[in-house]
Amino acid sequence: MLDISELKFDEKGLIPAIVVDADSKKVLTLAYMNRESLEISLERGLTCFWSRSRQTLWLKGETSGNYQHIVSVTADCDRDALVVEVRKDGPACHLGTDSCFTAPVFEAQDAPEAFTYEGLYGLLEERRAHPKEGSYTNYLFDKGLDKILKKIGEESTEVIIAAKAQDKRETVYELADLAYHAMVLMVESGISLDELKTELASRHVIDKKVKQEKMV
Repeated sequence: MLDISELKFDEKGLIPAIVVDADSKKVLTLAYMNRESLEISLERGLTCFWSRSRQTLWLKGETSGNYQHIVSVTADCDRDALVVEVRKDGPACHLGTDSCFTAPVFEAQDAPEAFTYEGLYGLLEERRAHPKEGSYTNYLFDKGLDKILKKIGEESTEVIIAAKAQDKRETVYELADLAYHAMVLMVESGISLDELKTELASRHVIDKKVKQEKMV
């Protein structure tokens, strides 16, 4: 029986929780719990974490339906980390993959030029035309426009949170996520890179906010 009083939470009141599939023993994700979220997890039998970015409790599956049913919770020998074995109702990762530790969405050997806008756009078009099993990109295309727009909204919020915290590294990370999802939207909507470049070029010599002038 896990004794919460014996656990060593860090200076922020958190303890890392490694979530593992109870049957396959595959590592699903690394999250953090505070005392309250751990108590909720044990009481409800569902994983509940502390979101460090949003600074709030987060019951896994509350919005997605991808609940994680707890089989066991074990502390390590130092009592400063947890292993939580679960049986899950759906993807463990917010990207829609089975685990947060799956292979990367983009692999250099598949498309070494992918890390240019042109290369990435081409790869997205290729994924749409020739779906690849387990691809997060294909997951988005399969779910359609509403899912893509929802992800853009979520990523925009993450950018704002990171930038407000003046965390440069996290802001860069979240901006990259936002840029990727924006390009998925472009491919889904049939918007080419040339169209985007033309629009940006048309603003190059404009030093005033045209949109606001049009609204007046």
